[in-house]
Amino acid sequence: MAESRTFLDLINAVDSVPDNFDFTTLYRLFLPQDTRPHGFMLPSVVSQMPWSSDFIIDHNSHTVQLLDSSDGEDTGNACCASFKKVIDTAIDSDIFTLLHGTHSEMYKILGAKYFVCLERFAAPLFGISSLGAHMTAYVRTSTGLKIWVARRSAHLFTYPGMLDTTVAGGVKADQLPFDCILAEADEEASLPAEYVEKNAHAVGIVSYVTKNKKTGLVSPTILYNYDLELPETIAPQPKDDEVEGFYLWGVEEVQQAMLREEFKPNCNLVMLDFFIRHGIMTQENQADYVEIVNRLTRRLPIPTTSIKKS
Repeated sequence: MAESRTFLDLINAVDSVPDNFDFTTLYRLFLPQDTRPHGFMLPSVVSQMPWSSDFIIDHNSHTVQLLDSSDGEDTGNACCASFKKVIDTAIDSDIFTLLHGTHSEMYKILGAKYFVCLERFAAPLFGISSLGAHMTAYVRTSTGLKIWVARRSAHLFTYPGMLDTTVAGGVKADQLPFDCILAEADEEASLPAEYVEKNAHAVGIVSYVTKNKKTGLVSPTILYNYDLELPETIAPQPKDDEVEGFYLWGVEEVQQAMLREEFKPNCNLVMLDFFIRHGIMTQENQADYVEIVNRLTRRLPIPTTSIKKS
């Protein structure tokens, strides 16, 4: 008989790179005028990437150094252009299946000294941080707190048909996290924009580092979390084709679906954070409480601020 899953198992499945992971086995990605690595790349990716002369690859030190082709005149735009040239070639040549042979929206590199961006699908290849935003909508009913759970459409490329938080999306390069929430709340859930803007609240982050089981790619990730209390008179409704439907479930029903692994994996961390903040999960009812709390916001191996520590 298979062992029952625990909430810590759900965290381990997403935050799968241990604190003592040997990052020296990977190539460190450096931006111009910055001694801090902003990404960690697999040797196999480094060997296949169609590098331009804007990058210096040092196989002895396991480093990838991006040069400033503008000589300091416009470093950020120069870096964006250098990434674009390499990624365009990789897409046109169909080198990496991860890119799906198509272009995607732009992500910014968190913690860079200047604005630098590259395509979302390519971010894991360079090992830079991914930024997402999640909003959990809930209702206080006569029978207790209930949560609006989304089901992803069956046609989606990633995690088709799985359960999801109420609203979620990747934070585009030109967005703040709340901009992402406002856009996705309308596009995915048809929630009134004025109500969301007034009542949704930032409640912190979840952070983790994943090593993809199939590709081996290492991806640091930050999820910005938001809560939205809804009256019983407002219910999310699918608008675009990314969400199949919404369910209003009690806490026990949500937790059981999590343990059956029906949720998109990183959503489990968002839900655990919600349970802790709302006093639903405590030391009194969860033996792994302290470990769960500590694991939800781990220190990432890449910069999260543009300010260099002295």
